[in-house]
Amino acid sequence: MTHDQQGSGPARRAVLGAAAALGAGGAVFALPGTASATEAAANRGGHGSAKLPVPTVIGHRGSSGYRPEHTFGSYQYALDIGADVIEQDLVPTKDGHLVCRHEPEIGGTTDVSKHPEFASRKTTKTIDGTAMTGWFTEDFTLAELKTLRAVERLPGNRQRNTLYDGRWEIPTFEEVLQWAEEQGRKRGRPVWLHTETKHPTYFRKLGLGLEERLARLLRRYGRDRKNSPQFLESFESSSLQRLGSLGVAAPKIFLLSGLGSRPWDFVEAGDPRTVDDLITPAGLKWTARFAQGIGPTLTLIIPVDAAGKLGTPTTLVRDAHAAGLILHPYTMRNENTFLPADFRRGTDPNAYGDAFGAFKLYFEQGIDGIFSDNADTALLARQDFLKS
Repeated sequence: MTHDQQGSGPARRAVLGAAAALGAGGAVFALPGTASATEAAANRGGHGSAKLPVPTVIGHRGSSGYRPEHTFGSYQYALDIGADVIEQDLVPTKDGHLVCRHEPEIGGTTDVSKHPEFASRKTTKTIDGTAMTGWFTEDFTLAELKTLRAVERLPGNRQRNTLYDGRWEIPTFEEVLQWAEEQGRKRGRPVWLHTETKHPTYFRKLGLGLEERLARLLRRYGRDRKNSPQFLESFESSSLQRLGSLGVAAPKIFLLSGLGSRPWDFVEAGDPRTVDDLITPAGLKWTARFAQGIGPTLTLIIPVDAAGKLGTPTTLVRDAHAAGLILHPYTMRNENTFLPADFRRGTDPNAYGDAFGAFKLYFEQGIDGIFSDNADTALLARQDFLKS
């Protein structure tokens, strides 16, 4: 989709400029044409995301470009540098607590391998059809996990982040909710969270259903309502639907992997649909029955070829907006190795490329938000875009 299709020229610049002037507490304004679908989607569900600036900057796992992911160091830094929303991924412990880890396997994100008392816990499991070897949160009590410390997940790409290895423990989601309340009081405005249920079908089979535990915590901290400063996300539609059936009305985002992939709950249920089906107008209309938005991988918005270069934008943004859905695609990172080939600079894969150029191109497609490991870069890119 071209910039012109999303509305352009003086009218667009004036409206976007007004939104920029409001900053993090600003409202979303209706734009000409399909761009007004952002406000329409918020109004349709009556949820509070209309209070967020667009494009919304979501701190991916906190500020994982600068601190080990899913730690209070990462969350706090993301908030301090201005992220509009802070993301958590949730997995359970053996005794039923929800903790913040990208995966249940924690060998790559904690110092568990240095704990001889847990050596016998190393094992191989198959999760969503993929074999993983390591240590898994569901084999540890919360008290045991609290003896571990977080480490950088990508030390080869982000060697500087290893400076913080061992500094922070694994946070529980309830601790994050308490932190968000405290930070909200200090700032005089709510702290928005974007919370993912990880591998919900897998954990339900283990008797560790995520949704009931999550719903209880959201109700306890007043984040279960449709106007709560809270997004809920999952790669499994059944997880979002279950949260809805539990009375959780906070806005929900259906995450979508690459073309040809199938959500794992579809695999388990024998549903033959793939992501290809879900991004059609009919598939998006189906999603709109239980979610307020989608979180597609960026290649569903602009595909890349075998060399990693960008192709022609798809119609996904336009089609999702037509279905009343907002879009929060993932994930923008500053390093060359994670950028489309068009925006890589130099030969060092771990050096920063032209992230600003990439952000501009994605913003021009009319997306409503973006997950980024580098929220400060995303915010500056948004500022440039709103002024253009």
